[in-house]
Amino acid sequence: MSKKHNQIVGLDIGTTKICCIIGEVSDGNEIDVIGLGQHPSRGLRKGVVVNIDSTVESIKCAVEEAELMAGVEIDSVYVGIAGGHINSLNSHGIIAVKNKEIAHGDVDRVIDAAKAIAIPLDREVIHVLPQEYIVDNQDGIKTPLGMAGVRLEAKVHIVTAAVTSAQNIVKCVNKAGLNVRDIVLEQLASSESALSSDEKELGVALIDIGGGTSDLAIFYGGAIKQTSVLTIAGSQMTNDIAIGLRTPNAEAERLKINHGCALASLLTDEEMIEASSVGGRSARTLSRRILSEIIEARTREMFELLNHEIDASGYQSLISSGIVVTGGAASMEGVAELAEDVFQVPVRIGTPSGLGGLIDVVSTPKYATATGLILYGVRSQQSGKVRDLHGRNLFDKIFTRMKDWADEFF
Repeated sequence: MSKKHNQIVGLDIGTTKICCIIGEVSDGNEIDVIGLGQHPSRGLRKGVVVNIDSTVESIKCAVEEAELMAGVEIDSVYVGIAGGHINSLNSHGIIAVKNKEIAHGDVDRVIDAAKAIAIPLDREVIHVLPQEYIVDNQDGIKTPLGMAGVRLEAKVHIVTAAVTSAQNIVKCVNKAGLNVRDIVLEQLASSESALSSDEKELGVALIDIGGGTSDLAIFYGGAIKQTSVLTIAGSQMTNDIAIGLRTPNAEAERLKINHGCALASLLTDEEMIEASSVGGRSARTLSRRILSEIIEARTREMFELLNHEIDASGYQSLISSGIVVTGGAASMEGVAELAEDVFQVPVRIGTPSGLGGLIDVVSTPKYATATGLILYGVRSQQSGKVRDLHGRNLFDKIFTRMKDWADEFF
C-alpha cells in the first residue's frame, strides 16, 4: 500500500461502533473521503475504555477496512473523546500588551493567563477554545493580531477530561500501531461537519446522540459557549427494548434500527413487527407502536435532561437557529418531531457536509463525528496548531513551554 502525507484520518471510538474515515486533501484544499471502515466496539462503556485488548482489536479491524478501501497505509489519526468524565468551564484572562501592538506572543500569553486555573491532578486540559478577545474594553474581537492596544483580555472555554481516560484512549490507539495527532471533544468534531457558519454565528445547540453518551454544544457569535455530556443515549434505548419486549440485546438493537420510531403518535396500531424471544422460545408478533412507546419514553427523558442543561447554561434565548440533532440515533424516524415538541424551537437532523469523494457513503448522522475529525484536522494543520501526543508527561510539557519562551525572546 502507498503511504501519503496529504491524508487526514478521523477515528471515532464510540461505545457501540468504532469508525475510521480517511480523507485526502487536494491541492485546492478540497477534502475527499477515500476510505471508510467500521467495526462493533467491544471494550467501551459510556464512552470510557473498560477493556484495552478488545478496544485495540476493534480499532485494528476498523482501520484495516478503511485502509483496504482507500488503498493506502495510515500511521496517525485524530481521535474523538467523550464520556461522563468530561467537564467544561468558561474562563477569563488579562495581560498588558508589550509593544503597544498585539503580536502572536501576546495572544499566547493571554490564553495562558485564561487557562491558569486550579485543575485537580487527576484531570487534564483537552481544549482551550477562544470565545472572544477584548482590546482596551472593545469587545467582540475574533482575531486581535496587529491591533494597537495596551490591555488584552480573552474569554475562553476550557474542556477537561480525566487523565486516565484520555491516556487509555491514546494507549489503545498506540497499541493498534497508530500515533495520535490530537484528542478532540466529540461534539466539537461533529459541529465541524454538521453545522454551518451561519448557524454558529446566529446561535445554535448541537446534540450528538451516540451509543453511550449524548453530547451537547452551544454556539453563539461563531464561538463555542457551553459543552456538556449526558450518559443517556442509544445503548439505554436498546436496553429498554430488550427488557420491555423480553428479547436479546442484539435483537433489540436490530428492532431499534429497522423499526424504531421516537414518536408513537406518528404510527397506527395496524403496523406489526416480529420480535424473537429469549431462551429458544418462538418469535412473537406485536404492534410497532409498542416498540415506539418504549423508545419515546427514554428519548423524551434524554431531551428533557438536555433541555435542562441548556436552561442552566443561560444561553436558552441565544439559540436563534434552533437545534441540530446528529449521531447514530438521529437517523430514527420521529426524532426531529419529538425534539421540537420538547425544546419548542426549530430542529433539523445534521448530516456531514463540506466533503467530496465518497460523500454519499458517509452522509448519514452516524458519521458526523468521524468526518468532523477530518475537517478539524485540516483546520488544525492549516493554522499550525497540531499537538502530537507522543510525550505527555510533565517534563515534556515544561520543556516545550521553555522552548516557546526562548523562541519569543531570542
